[in-house]
Amino acid sequence: MSTNYEIPETRVLAIASHVVYGYVGNTMATFVLQSLGCEVSAINTVHYSNHTAYKQVKGRKTTAEEISELYEGLKQSNLTDFDVLLTGYTPSAEAVEAVGRIGRDLKFHANTKPGSFFWVLDPVMGDEGRLYIPEEEVPVYKTHLRNADLILPNQFEAELLSDTKIRNLDTLAEAIQILHRTHQIPHIVITSLRFTESGTTVPYSADYDSGTLTIVGSTARADHTPRLFRIDIPAFPVFFSGTGDMFAALTVARLRGAVFEAGVNKAQRWVSPDDVPSTELPLAKAAEEVLASMQAVLRKTYAAWDKERKLLDEEMGDVRAGQQSGKEGMSQEKMRRHLRLTKAAEVKLVRNVDDLRHPPDSEKYKAQEVIVHVGQSVGQPQPDELGITNLGGEGSQSAIHIDNTNQRN
Repeated sequence: MSTNYEIPETRVLAIASHVVYGYVGNTMATFVLQSLGCEVSAINTVHYSNHTAYKQVKGRKTTAEEISELYEGLKQSNLTDFDVLLTGYTPSAEAVEAVGRIGRDLKFHANTKPGSFFWVLDPVMGDEGRLYIPEEEVPVYKTHLRNADLILPNQFEAELLSDTKIRNLDTLAEAIQILHRTHQIPHIVITSLRFTESGTTVPYSADYDSGTLTIVGSTARADHTPRLFRIDIPAFPVFFSGTGDMFAALTVARLRGAVFEAGVNKAQRWVSPDDVPSTELPLAKAAEEVLASMQAVLRKTYAAWDKERKLLDEEMGDVRAGQQSGKEGMSQEKMRRHLRLTKAAEVKLVRNVDDLRHPPDSEKYKAQEVIVHVGQSVGQPQPDELGITNLGGEGSQSAIHIDNTNQRN
């Protein structure tokens, strides 16, 4: 039975990409958030005809100057009373800097009311071992981490931000510890992890399909040690664009509901007391609801995609039986097939809005505690823009060893 916490009135500034066709970036986030009752103001970092999985696209990137100008326009009319900032794909280092200035400005004006503003940063930089942004954006992202309240990197992005290679649950926990302590980030969720049966992460180049994806999340204690939880979900054998944006948008709404339910909405950065176990954290409760909705929508999307694939297979068989096409003809046919299957893989969002509002079967996606043992020191807090280092707790911090004896891999 879904907990389905009530979502309070929420005003969100969403800064991410925009496409005319399909659901990625702000096109995804705006619909998801509005469907759950949130007010959304969107600043688009690119204006494209479609997402890049089609392998062809028209449109243009938004400049850093335009992003700043749009925000200044909101400020001059007193339209910046946002509860949450959600930031995603940003196409240049200068644009990332502009987004960072917006985040700091909103945070500064909310600093007299703890819990009244929250920044969710999805550091969209790359995946599977490769960047799809300019390399100079990475250090700029790192400078903004301490101002973010929740980050949502995938494995590759978490490695870049923590300077830690994630090989297994032990090193994953070390990366999270570094992000908590060094960059003062209170909440972290690492998405789309794949583990082998022995508990090691699957190399990017490996052709290994466990049939399962894992997310690992944590909310830091006062001394910056993590409270780790994991949720395992079935993986679909097809790539869906925009799922990261869907996860981020759903998390904004569901986390806000869980935070109010737990009574920590006025706590600094929505951090629960240290005695709250990892599986009872608002972040864990929100993640359960988020993944239940996503699995329901993606299951229906996959069914539609598979139907189109079978139809295409039949058509291709007829073409091959009827004629010999030559290299150019086959190349065109291959591209046509790619475009049709990519279109079929667009997330089926609108007709499945009830799955967003009322996550089905959320009891299947319960968070599991990941047990932590304390070892040697790891991670050093970095000074902020004013050169001030906040230790944020007593005593030295510790490296992490995971006891996987009772964990599912």
